[in-house]
This record gives sequence, structure tokens and C-alpha cells, in this order.
Amino acid sequence: MKPSLSPRTVVDIMPMRETKPRTVGIIAYPGVEILDVTGPMEVFAFANYFLQKGDVINGSAYSIEVLAAKSGALMASCGLQIIANRAYSDVQDNMDTLLIAGTIDVDCLLCDPELQGWVRFMAPRVRRLASVCSGTFLLAESGLLDGLRATSHWLACKRLAHDYPAITVEPDRIFVRDGYISTSGGITSGIDLALSMVEEDWSSEVALDIARMLVVFLRRPGGQSQFSAYLTSEAHRPEVKELQTWIMLHLGEDLRVETLAERMCMSPRNFARFFVTETGMTPAKFVEIARIDAARHYLGSSKLSIEAVANKAGFGDAERMRRAFMRQLGVNPQSYRDRFSGSDPYPLRA
Repeated sequence: MKPSLSPRTVVDIMPMRETKPRTVGIIAYPGVEILDVTGPMEVFAFANYFLQKGDVINGSAYSIEVLAAKSGALMASCGLQIIANRAYSDVQDNMDTLLIAGTIDVDCLLCDPELQGWVRFMAPRVRRLASVCSGTFLLAESGLLDGLRATSHWLACKRLAHDYPAITVEPDRIFVRDGYISTSGGITSGIDLALSMVEEDWSSEVALDIARMLVVFLRRPGGQSQFSAYLTSEAHRPEVKELQTWIMLHLGEDLRVETLAERMCMSPRNFARFFVTETGMTPAKFVEIARIDAARHYLGSSKLSIEAVANKAGFGDAERMRRAFMRQLGVNPQSYRDRFSGSDPYPLRA
């Protein structure tokens, strides 16, 4: 029997079959985010590995190509060089899946009409069209997302919704599939998206083998917010920043709007409007997210009971904390602890 890095082999799941490799093209350019490229590449490469080692296919399931304005080396945002296999303009057909990687500098995607034109040309010629992170903006600028649901990195979703009102933006989703077009959230969500594609093409068992190897979830619970940094819109005025800091240091105290307004020497109504203008969220939502952030820390790093965590984080009782977690993260506190306190979400099967 051939060795496998998986606790079980896909040979037990599906019969041997002949297959033609599906070509996956990943668009890259100077300043591209490296994980947007390499994350999905690793998923498809491990799919080849497991399917070959399990004697499920002859050859490769996926042929992976990096495409750029021209073949050869280009510099990613982290300083690492990537070698593009071909110029995207040389590709006219025979592409199964096209992925557009993202970048910190979104504007560089919006000022490349040649790339936009090529993506529009290829859109009806591929089985799947997808973006990773801010790569969504290229699809949006090309008009391909009009009337569709989409997501992007949580930091960029506000701009996406503002600049492209024809798109229904879903900020907290890991990835969104609308028809044959998919968009994914923050940087590592490209892995989640690629895993879903392998699952669609082969099986959930194959995708699970890959997820175990990469030490990631096959399906993440909740949305982007539970994996991102502390989600606040940074205030411009120093007095609001000071209040935010004070709130985070006094989570167990009375943090109602009336109390915070008094601290700021303002009426509750004026304070609430002022706070929303400065931060993009209501005082109540800021307080809830701050308490959730503290609770997440205790759940992941201590053995405190759920009730004790609720008290330390300022919720007062476990049920109030549970409702807040479900509202903001889509998972309850116990599920969050089970997944993020060092336990193995995919225990080995006997």
C-alpha cells in the first residue's frame, strides 16, 4: 500500500478513474498579497497529492498556473518573488477555474483596463470565476458582480458597498458563491474557497484530508469577524479614542449610553450621534464587541467557566453573552472555546 499523510486514504472513498487535469489560473501582479496566491495553490496541490497517492486518478487532478501581465518574476507585497508561468493575454480558452488574488493597494487593480478587459473576455469561458480578498474589486470594476452578492476583506467591504451600489455586499462572510462567481473575504479565506471547490469536484472526504494537512477548518464556524483583529473603526478625535480605551478597561462597569454621555459631558442623544459619526457604530455595539473580544481572550486562554467569563467580560450572565456571540460571531461561547482553545477539531478516526 502506498503511504499517505492522511489518517485514511481517498482510495477507500472513490474508484480509480482516468481524468483530464482541470486548469486553475491564478492572477498575480506586482504588489499581490502572497497568501492570496499560495493559499489556494497549496489546496489544489494537496488535492493532486492525495488523489494520486490514493490511486484515485492517473496524473493530476489540477494543473495550476500563475498568470500575470507577462511571464517571469514579479514582486509580491511581502518582498517575495513569484514566477508567472504565462502572460494572461496568451490565455484564450481551456481554463476551468480563474482566481484573482488581492492586494493591499486596491487602486492598482482599478487602473488596469487591459486586465479588466481580459477578465471580462474570460468570464463566460470558464466554469468558475473567483476572487480572493480585495481581488473582488477587479470583478466589481469589470461589472461582473452587478446584481450579485459578494464579499471581500472585512476592512474593504464598506468601500466596496459605497463604490459599487449594484452589488449586495455581505461583510462577515468567509466566501460567497452567486452562480458561477465566488468572492472570498480576508486573506486566508482563499483557502476556504479553494477547499469548497475541491469538495465540489471530488468529495468532502478529499477536502477534509487537505484541511487536516493544512491544519485549517473544512468549514469555519461563524464569519470573518471572529478571525479578524478587534473590529472597530478608529476614531479621529483623541477624546473618542480615550473613551474607547476607557471602555475596554472598564468592561464590568455600567456602560449604558447615558453613563458614557455623562462622562463626555454631552446629552445622550448628541453623544450617540457623535459616536456613530466618529466610529461608524453605535456606543452599544462598540461595548458589545469590546466585551466579546475580552470574552474570546478568556475562552481561548483560561479554564474559567462560561459563567465566570461572562462576568469578567462584563456581560453579567452567560445567557446574555451567548446571545451576543451568536449575534456577532455566529457561534456560541462553548463552541468558540471548543474550536480555539487548543483542542483538535478533527480527531483521528480509529
